[in-house]
Amino acid sequence: MISLSQIETDLTAAMKAKDQTAVDTLRGLKVRLQNEKIAKSGAAGSDLTENEIIPLIKSEIKRRKEAAESFASGDRPEMAKKELAEAAILQKYLPEQMSQDQLAVLIDEVIGKNNFTAADFGKAMGMLKAKTGNSADGSLLAKMLKEKLK
Repeated sequence: MISLSQIETDLTAAMKAKDQTAVDTLRGLKVRLQNEKIAKSGAAGSDLTENEIIPLIKSEIKRRKEAAESFASGDRPEMAKKELAEAAILQKYLPEQMSQDQLAVLIDEVIGKNNFTAADFGKAMGMLKAKTGNSADGSLLAKMLKEKLK
């Protein structure tokens, strides 16, 4: 289970190992989580749950991947590489993700059982998100579902 204290422990280990990329990444994540905790219930409030932390980590990963694409298109490969390295560090805190093959089987199963058409995209996506939880990337799931419903 992921928690703020685990991230703090990993941050301390990264500092001792003098891994500056990990230190910077984990410091940023720690600040984001602390800000969310304060926004949720005040400074002395309860810790964030794993279900609240995972979407924040996913948004940080998405932000870094988008930045990497921008840097790559702007002819800044060294910055793109740094952003991707940070995304890889954050990826370690997410539950294991389902493979595309596993997602394809699940999508086929949901479509087959419910006779979904392209007009039922929202319903199908809702069912799939409920079945996959945090173990599937939402954008990949949506892309694969759109292709199957065509």
